[in-house]
Amino acid sequence: MTNSSAIDTPAPNGARRRQMLVAGTIFVLIGALWTAYWMLIGRHHEDTDDAYVAGNIIQVTPQTAGTVVAIYADDTQRVKAGQILIKLDDTDAQIALDQTQAELAQTVRRVRSLFTGNDALNAQIELQETTLNRAKADLKRRSGLGKTGAISFEELHHSEVAVKSAQSDLLAAREALAGNEALTEDTAVDTHPEVLAAAAKVRAAYLNLQRTNIPSPVDGYVSKRGVQLGQRIAPGKPLMAVIPLEQVWVDANFKESQLHHIRIGQPVSLTADMYGSDVEYQGHVVGLEAGTGSAFSLLPPQNATGNWIKVVQRLPVRIALDPKQLEENPLRIGLSMVADIDISDDSGAQLTEFSKNLQATYATRVYETAGHAAEDLVDKIIKANIGSSSNLAALASH
Repeated sequence: MTNSSAIDTPAPNGARRRQMLVAGTIFVLIGALWTAYWMLIGRHHEDTDDAYVAGNIIQVTPQTAGTVVAIYADDTQRVKAGQILIKLDDTDAQIALDQTQAELAQTVRRVRSLFTGNDALNAQIELQETTLNRAKADLKRRSGLGKTGAISFEELHHSEVAVKSAQSDLLAAREALAGNEALTEDTAVDTHPEVLAAAAKVRAAYLNLQRTNIPSPVDGYVSKRGVQLGQRIAPGKPLMAVIPLEQVWVDANFKESQLHHIRIGQPVSLTADMYGSDVEYQGHVVGLEAGTGSAFSLLPPQNATGNWIKVVQRLPVRIALDPKQLEENPLRIGLSMVADIDISDDSGAQLTEFSKNLQATYATRVYETAGHAAEDLVDKIIKANIGSSSNLAALASH
């Protein structure tokens, strides 16, 4: 009699064999797909999720000391370049400006008198020359009379003394003219050194007054306000920050093993955790940092020790973003990003090229208006105290 269980035993082995065949086929297919993906797409990309939005944090600092009397902007507010953010007490600065304006006006009038003094001294010289000629003629006449005994010796002596006195007075007048001309030679009233020195004091006082109004250097959003009303602040103290969000970029920290084919100019696709995969930013590599993050840390690692453990380093790669996309979907400094660099074209450079003519990457002109206004104030004071235009031309011709 045959045992039926012994006859059916090959069936499970056949099923297991088929299952292993199917599983093996699936694994081979997955491997083939992954290999195809790597050869066609994967090997042409380097990605990292260790990427963060960075940007300029413009510190608003005072240029002069003072007490805060008004604050016009607070955190999250958008401000324009030149808009007043903080006002300091300007009482002392206004008094100093008034004093320097009076000193400039007085200096212009005093220098103006130096130029007019040249004419007076020339007239004095002519008068002394006339006096000397008259004294010499009188001495000559008396000398002839003295030989005949018509006048006394005392009168002749007085004539000689008069000639010497007139010569001394003429010499003194000429020295006075030379000294006055030394103060006015090759210059005019408005370019005289004393006037220029007084004008410089007016400019400085005017700028100190204007600096009691602290403007925003750039367009942006206010952040990190730390100033309070009534606070006494010193020059250079950070009061708040203005962040231009249209100037942000991404610092992607790639492992050193990923840097071999990364080049400047390569396209980059980025997504932000803030928006997710719904928004994909387009950018390009603009540069690779000159050192790793650990090399620039507060406490750089000291690897020349016996207890050394190799740690894979990361190098920041700066990525510029599309300004139009930033305007449509603004980012904030510090947000997390995922960066994917297309490295299929690695013919570019790893380092930026040297440029002889460096241009200002960032610049502000909000502080120039105060300087122009100071010049206008100085010109107004000089013109008001120098006299009429005809007098000015006459003084300039001396």
